[in-house]
Amino acid sequence: MPRHLQREIQNLKNKLLTMSALAEDRVAQAARALVERDPELAQAVMRGDYEIDEMEVEIEEDCLKILALHQPVAIDLRFIIAVLKINSDLERVGDLAVNIAERAAFLATQQRVCMAFDFAGMAAKVQTMLSNSIDALVNLDTRLAHRVRAKDDEIDAMNREMYEIMKNELPRTPEEANCMLHSLSAGRHLERIADHATNIAEDVVYLVDAQIVRHTPETFDE
Repeated sequence: MPRHLQREIQNLKNKLLTMSALAEDRVAQAARALVERDPELAQAVMRGDYEIDEMEVEIEEDCLKILALHQPVAIDLRFIIAVLKINSDLERVGDLAVNIAERAAFLATQQRVCMAFDFAGMAAKVQTMLSNSIDALVNLDTRLAHRVRAKDDEIDAMNREMYEIMKNELPRTPEEANCMLHSLSAGRHLERIADHATNIAEDVVYLVDAQIVRHTPETFDE
């Protein structure tokens, strides 16, 4: 690899990791704001959305510049393609964290609704998936990437469970419908973050193995 290209790719890696850490932090803050009913923390997440948006544009521009100037091939080309896709996923993760924060800001003004659903547990699992997908990228660890893919079904099941709980609770407490719907929306946003973590994991598999695993069942076995 030419030295100049190597330097630009390393710089791109550093920017992507910075953006990844920021996205992880936003998700953690948004989830905590919801669980703890903390309106100030929710507002902080919403105010900080521009940072991830700006990084997404900068990283995309860097990728396009590398493609135009160096015309990379083989693993270098796969890396740039993977970065473009992961960059988009991370930006969406940031947006979803803002959506959760908006739900948290509203719920902080309402009386706490008691639903038999472990939102904090779901949030912790999603954050682990996101963190593991980024670790898989850093270490080019396809085994960890496949493990992330395998966890997506668990989050989907939790999201369906939340719908079922809502369906049973709503007729009994219709006065709490608005709060329940905001809670349900937050759960749906968490499920979407898990989907994006899965996308990142799939891009790691593509980067390392040159294998497209989207839309295929995960056969990973612990």
